[in-house]
Amino acid sequence: MFALPRVLAFLSILTFALPGSAQSILEGDRSVPVEARNGMVVTSHYLATDEALKVLEAGGNAVDAAVTAAFALAVTQPRSGNIGGGGFMLISSEKTGEVNAIDYRERAPAAATRDMYLNEQGEVDEKLSRFSDKAAGVPGTVAGLALALEKYGTISLAEALAPAIKLAEEGFVVPPRFSEGIRERALLLGVFESSRKVFFKPDGGFYEPGDLFVQKDLAATLRRIAEQGVKGFYEGQTADLIVAEMQRGGGLITLDDLKNYQPEIRKPVHGTYRGHDVYSMSPPSSGGTHVVQILNILEGYPLAESGLNSAKTIHLMAEAMKRAYADRSQYLGDTDFVQVPLKGLTSKDYADELRAHIDLGKATPSAEIRPGNPAPYESNETTHFSIVDKYGNAVSNTYTINFSYGSHIVVDGAGFLLNNEMDDFSAKPGVPNAYGLIGGEANKIEPNKRMLSSMSPTIVKKDGKNFIVTGSPGGSRIITTTLQVLINVIDHHLNIQAAVNAPRVHHQWLPDEIRIEQGISPDTIALLRGMGHTVEQKAAMGAIQSIMVGEDGVFYGGADPRRSTSSAKGY
Repeated sequence: MFALPRVLAFLSILTFALPGSAQSILEGDRSVPVEARNGMVVTSHYLATDEALKVLEAGGNAVDAAVTAAFALAVTQPRSGNIGGGGFMLISSEKTGEVNAIDYRERAPAAATRDMYLNEQGEVDEKLSRFSDKAAGVPGTVAGLALALEKYGTISLAEALAPAIKLAEEGFVVPPRFSEGIRERALLLGVFESSRKVFFKPDGGFYEPGDLFVQKDLAATLRRIAEQGVKGFYEGQTADLIVAEMQRGGGLITLDDLKNYQPEIRKPVHGTYRGHDVYSMSPPSSGGTHVVQILNILEGYPLAESGLNSAKTIHLMAEAMKRAYADRSQYLGDTDFVQVPLKGLTSKDYADELRAHIDLGKATPSAEIRPGNPAPYESNETTHFSIVDKYGNAVSNTYTINFSYGSHIVVDGAGFLLNNEMDDFSAKPGVPNAYGLIGGEANKIEPNKRMLSSMSPTIVKKDGKNFIVTGSPGGSRIITTTLQVLINVIDHHLNIQAAVNAPRVHHQWLPDEIRIEQGISPDTIALLRGMGHTVEQKAAMGAIQSIMVGEDGVFYGGADPRRSTSSAKGY
């Protein structure tokens, strides 16, 4: 099977590579949050949690632990942890009162063009935009993590990389989820020789649970970063290996693209909700804008009275979600290239206008909803982790290579997967991407532009103190997953683990359906359908790793049981 030409293997792309998986909503009995007083780490892999916690125990701060966790995840969870992708980090300091955002989202190569994924008929070639070297944006993870450590950390980049290098060099024991993931994507990973060398045994067999997984090439790549800093990735041997892969596969990334990449420190989106300050990621993420926008709409309703996941509450959430995602399709993009009416979209007055058109007892068909008219313009398989420390710092970080295993292409000799984030641009206005999201002119492909994302690392503060630190993977469902954990804590008064565990719902305007997880009552579903909603139960959504800080200063960690390797630990 693995000797098949690429073109033949692509015949099964849609079966093997669309986002989402069929895992159960709960893979274990986890209902009580982990408690600690000095530090808390919640990640999607227990080995990354362990390494980050060691940093906190040794006196490091939340940023030190975050960078350590991110590199460890790049080794232990290559389907989403990465050095070949990008993401966003929010950092809150109670000492200074500041919340800062680091944007290390990937950028389009300088040679990218608006119609680069259109075929001769003018239609989008999904194979080209998702599973080819041309699908890769210029990676930002290494530069972003290095910037975070330089500006806000206390340990060296080499110290933060040491655990990841050891895990790659000496190997780690394969858990069932790792083995299952490779089997699920075997056909696509098997298309590329460089990927076969990494993810399959020399005889072509699968790594089974309990096997040792060693990544010598990745260890060498990480060691170059430890020794040379960001130049060890964006210049020299690693850069040469990336460009060689581009030349073999028809990709666009050049040595200049890599050398010129820079992360950005941005001002996060800020809103309020029932007396809490909500900080989330600003563009090129749409996540923070629409988390705040939806909360503003819902603030006008007594959700605590209507109850957790009642038909009325779900109806109101779905109607608010629809309107936000409609606005997303028109207004959101990289603010270095387009004007985004952030102030208008996140204003209470605009939420009042949108709320006035919501019928309390009847669904508004998506066909009747268009992007709204906010105040005038002012002059996207992912993984998330949350960390707090004893110094009053909190980190919320979400990063990705897009799909599980990204483009499925390993950079030969460097040992890491390339992202396929270029699919997050609007390859053709009005045509949905892999997550069904519609985009327009604001998110068209342009050279050096950052593609729009839904990643929503979020920090909620109460009376100036860190209160909730959260975020999730899940493509278009990241926004609504993050939103519901906030509502579950603030409106429904759930503890953080219960808030994470609760069944989720999602509406993204188009398609016009409420997507639900298992666990929503059949009676509730019947009531929603009676209101005119289409309701579809599908696979579990997101893997939101969250922390809540109690009024007594106790840290409560909630790891999402939707991922069997999720882990919350504190000390």
